[in-house]
Amino acid sequence: MPAFLHHLTTRVPAHACSQEETRDRLKTWTPDRRQQRLIHALYARSGIDRRHSVLPDFNQDPQLFQTNADGQLQPPGTAARNTVYAREAPTLAVDLVRDLLSSAETHGTPRSRITHLIFASCTGFTNPGPDYQIIRQLGLSPSVQRYTLGFMGCYAAFPALRMAAQFCQADPSATVLVVCLELCTLHMQLDPRPDTLLANSLFADGAAACLVTAEKPTTPGFELHHFATTLVPGSESEMAWDIGDHGFNLVLSSYVPDILGAQIAPLLATAADHAGWPLDSLTHWAVHPGGRAILDRVSAALHLPPDALAASRHILRHFGNMSSPTILFVLQEMLRHPVTHADPRTCALAFGPGLTVETAFLKNLAA
Repeated sequence: MPAFLHHLTTRVPAHACSQEETRDRLKTWTPDRRQQRLIHALYARSGIDRRHSVLPDFNQDPQLFQTNADGQLQPPGTAARNTVYAREAPTLAVDLVRDLLSSAETHGTPRSRITHLIFASCTGFTNPGPDYQIIRQLGLSPSVQRYTLGFMGCYAAFPALRMAAQFCQADPSATVLVVCLELCTLHMQLDPRPDTLLANSLFADGAAACLVTAEKPTTPGFELHHFATTLVPGSESEMAWDIGDHGFNLVLSSYVPDILGAQIAPLLATAADHAGWPLDSLTHWAVHPGGRAILDRVSAALHLPPDALAASRHILRHFGNMSSPTILFVLQEMLRHPVTHADPRTCALAFGPGLTVETAFLKNLAA
């Protein structure tokens, strides 16, 4: 029995900053000319024009990035960063789901039908959290079953969608609300290591939500055909994510694009065979825009047409890497364009710590 993704909704915080503005601000935070040149080069190659944050300015929030008596910025502690998450994440989540419910109810799906809520986030912790506030503030039934998927990183939307599909297959009357929300900018590090500077140039804040049901929707969406997960051999140390005294520490090796480029074709061929959709039958591609280099290497490794990753590049350019919601932004962008293929088969990919590769095979219902 298939499950369907529909009423896909996205939202970003109100505060936006151009990549040039962020670059120039970071360059003033270090007196080292070599680091300044590296920052300039990383931002120039990022493929990003603009990113959003819950912070209007990194040194305007009284809890973050304070200046000491010598005029040097001090990195905030983990508790201070998480306090901002606890303040901002519920508001963003409630506003996002309010938009989704408005669309769903207009098309005949009342909020009373929602039976499950899956919330995915890796950039903060608070309980009662955003999932609780969604139930309370938006009038969902208190009997809605709630699940939190935490600390998975950029690929978390796929386990969330897979879980939602399994709920619907077990109970065809289920209506599952999936929410992915990340406030990545809270964890910017004042650290001269190249990996840290690379991460600072990519990550942004955003949220996305959708409904998953066993009933085929009358609005644009996707049929969830098959999911696959695998680990890239010998790559465990190249991307990692842990909690330190001064925020969450991300290890993001500059070798990740090369590793993915070398491994993605055989890994994906195996997943496609298990899905019953050979690689040459796939017509559309939704690749998590972890960075421009990742998109370039994946495109080259899979011999994709020049415009195959247009949706991924569009989202990277206008929003940056928002971690788990990002692939849902890409899918929403794809739904905005008419599909002319008689059998539109989409392969969606995301990558995260491990390296973990998550794959979803979807059929675009907008055809």
